Amino acid sequence: MQTKRLGNSDLDITLLGVGAWAIGGGGWAFGWGPQDDDESIDAIRGAIDAGMNWIDTAAVYGLGHSEEVVAKALQGISKKPYIFTKCARIWNEKGEIGKSLKADSIRREAEASLRRLKVDVIDLYQMHWPEPDEDIEEGWTEMARLKEEGKVRWIGVSNFSQQQMKRAQSIAPITSLQPPYSLVQREIEESILPHAGASNVGVIVYSPMKNGLLSGRMTKQRVENLPEDDFRRRSPYFQEPRLSSTLALVHDLGEIAEKYNCTVGEVSIAWALRHPAVTGAIVGLRNRGQLDGVIKSATLNIEAADFQTIENLLSQHGL
Repeated sequence: MQTKRLGNSDLDITLLGVGAWAIGGGGWAFGWGPQDDDESIDAIRGAIDAGMNWIDTAAVYGLGHSEEVVAKALQGISKKPYIFTKCARIWNEKGEIGKSLKADSIRREAEASLRRLKVDVIDLYQMHWPEPDEDIEEGWTEMARLKEEGKVRWIGVSNFSQQQMKRAQSIAPITSLQPPYSLVQREIEESILPHAGASNVGVIVYSPMKNGLLSGRMTKQRVENLPEDDFRRRSPYFQEPRLSSTLALVHDLGEIAEKYNCTVGEVSIAWALRHPAVTGAIVGLRNRGQLDGVIKSATLNIEAADFQTIENLLSQHGL
C-alpha cells in the first residue's frame, strides 16, 4: 500500500489506518454499542495483513478498553504497526467523562496508555480535543516534554481550529492534525487544511464515511435498529431531514462505485484522500469482513470528471 510522510515526522504511513473507536465497545457515552473483542482483534490483524501500518485509538474509547484490545491484537506480531493514541479526556469511577489539558493530567494519561498498550513509547500522541481552551498552552507544553523524554515519538492535535493550532505551534511544532472530514462535513477546507499544508502538518482525517452513513451499507431501517447505547442515535447526521438527503446521495454515488468496481464507501474515502493536504484516512473496522468495503480506496484513481459529478450530486441533494 502506498505511503506518505506524516508532516514533520519520520513516519511513512499508509493511506489507510485502522480506527479503533468502535472496538471500545458499548457502555460509555460515545460508544457504538456492543462489540466482540475477538472480532476486533481479527479485524486489526486482517488490516495489518492487508498492508495498513498504523492504528489510531484513544484512551477514552471504551474508557481504556480499546487500547487494551489493540495491545492484545498486536501480541505475537513481529512487524508491529505504528500506534497513535490520544489524551485530554478523563473519566471517573462512574464512567463520567471530563475534559483536562492540565500538565499533570496529561502525564498520568500518557503513563496509563503506555501500560494499557504494553509499549515503551507511543508513536504519535494527540490532544483529543482543545478543551478547556484556556489550558491549550499548558497542555501542549507538557506534550512537548513527553516527546523530549522519549515517552512519545511525535505529538499532534485533533479537532483544533487554525488559531488553536497557531497557539500550539508557538510553543512546539505540531506533527499532525486529526479532523473530521467527509463528503457531508467539509468545514476544514476553508482555513484548517490550507494552514496544515502550509506549515507541514500531516493530516489524518477521521469519519471519512461519516460513521457508516457513506459506507453504502446504511439504511433507514438500520438506523432505527441501532443499539440504544450507540452514540449515533444522538447525532444530527442520523436525524431527518439530513439522513434522507445523505442516503439519497449514497444511492446516486452507486453509479460511480459501479464504474470503478468498488463500494460507495471506497468512493467516499478516496474523495477525502484526494485533497493534497490529507496524508491518510482512518477507517473504523469492527470485523475482518469490513475490509472488503474500504481497502480499494487506497488505490482508486477517480477521474476529475467523476469528482465533479460528486460535487454536482452534493449540490443536488442540498449537502
